[in-house]
Amino acid sequence: MLTRLLQALYGVLATLVGMAAAHLVAALTVPAASPVLAVGSTVIDLTPTPMKEWAIRTFGTADKAILVGSVLVVVLVLAGVAGIVAARRLTLGISMLVGLAAVAGVLALLRPSAGALDLVPSAVAALVGALTLAGLYRFASPAATPADTTTARAGTTDHAEPAGASASRRTVLIATGGAALAAAAIAGAGRWVSEVRLRGTDIALPTAAEKAAALPGGLEERVPGISAFRTPNSDFYRVDTALTVPAIDVDSWSLTIDGDVEKEVELSFDDLAGMRVVERDITLTCVSNDVGGPYIGAARWLGVPLQDVLDKAGVDSTKADQILCTDVDGMTISVPLKVALDGRDALLALGMNGEPLPREHGFPVRMVVPGLYGFVSACKWITKMTLTTYDEQEAYWTERDWAIDAPIKLSSRIDTPKPLSDSKPGKTFIGGVAWAQGVGIQGVEVRIDGGPWQKAELGPDAGDDYWRQWFYEWDAEPGQHFVASRATNKDGDVQTAVRATPFPEGSSGIQEIAVNVG
Repeated sequence: MLTRLLQALYGVLATLVGMAAAHLVAALTVPAASPVLAVGSTVIDLTPTPMKEWAIRTFGTADKAILVGSVLVVVLVLAGVAGIVAARRLTLGISMLVGLAAVAGVLALLRPSAGALDLVPSAVAALVGALTLAGLYRFASPAATPADTTTARAGTTDHAEPAGASASRRTVLIATGGAALAAAAIAGAGRWVSEVRLRGTDIALPTAAEKAAALPGGLEERVPGISAFRTPNSDFYRVDTALTVPAIDVDSWSLTIDGDVEKEVELSFDDLAGMRVVERDITLTCVSNDVGGPYIGAARWLGVPLQDVLDKAGVDSTKADQILCTDVDGMTISVPLKVALDGRDALLALGMNGEPLPREHGFPVRMVVPGLYGFVSACKWITKMTLTTYDEQEAYWTERDWAIDAPIKLSSRIDTPKPLSDSKPGKTFIGGVAWAQGVGIQGVEVRIDGGPWQKAELGPDAGDDYWRQWFYEWDAEPGQHFVASRATNKDGDVQTAVRATPFPEGSSGIQEIAVNVG
């Protein structure tokens, strides 16, 4: 007789094979419609803001992997229950698996940019999962099948023999092993297809009409542990709601500008690349950063001035007050129109640090607006800009009560030494970065154990929209010490000590860390 554990295993294996097949189909068609991703995206949308902030603080960039893993665990538990039910009533067990796939299909269709094709992966999951579950029971249990599909032998009771009563151990091993291998092989094929689709960012970038000056050498070689003056693409932070990186064909990509404009405009990548292209050194930071947090990076961006693009459509600034940006998956980000018209270096970026945009950072085109947190300025994988008003349309984060105009706050961060680290007595460095976009950093000060603020030395200056490195040479004495930093901008404003959480418009306060010397 099949044990409950084996019955549950049948349900799990059937679901894994179905999900693997669905993932392969999704990789070939619409990656975001993969059942687990469709459910995960809905979980993200329904998660309360405080819980999202907790997840980002706790898990960092691993939050998406943990979310997908959690969804997968719940699905497999339900699949195990379906397998147990199928031992008595195969039709009911199969119906439960089909129901799980149907939920994912509905959620995939509810995505903002969904079409009929988004239903296909879930339909494949339902079909393959159902066939696999039925096959496992029939192949591994040839002498007896679940009660709702058999007729009792003459002369016996009306109840069928329990499923798997005469199944040999070898047959069960062959069936389960075959299902496991099938799931692994199909999942591997899906992963390979996804990786292939995510290649191909090796495009020719246009030459900048306005080149930025060469960046001076940073302090990273002199002050070990300090952030590099320019953040490498591979180290640049990523915080967004996408569970899978969109695979976009640059030749078919286009950008539409519509809404309150004189004429609707559609631009290809080549159209954008043929416009005036400039280089700008700009620091980006995420609103989810706590004071001293990791979600900040500085890069050289190659792009088209945002105002040049808007001028092609003719913007009615007497009516519109926001640019509602939409990415290829339907995610929306609201950008205050005034920031595109006030002379700052707002860009539609095509390149990052001398290379095409990496897929995870918005290939082929993203928005970069200095001075604003990313949730109101940094739409990645952008495909449409709609000129409208805040009263008429709300973006994703606006609907969740985040601020509509969130300038980046004056702040500093201690990179070295690390909190609760152990240092040797004697001369050592305290160092980090500070930023005051649009104004620039005038100075940074360091405080030891609540004593007086002492002036730190600044690193090179690459412009007011770029961060400044800083360091302070400290004669460390044995014991535990508390180290704090604060920045002052070129207007004379000092970083506030008033604590604020990231929601709804960015954190504030003074970072202070404990360091052990001995």
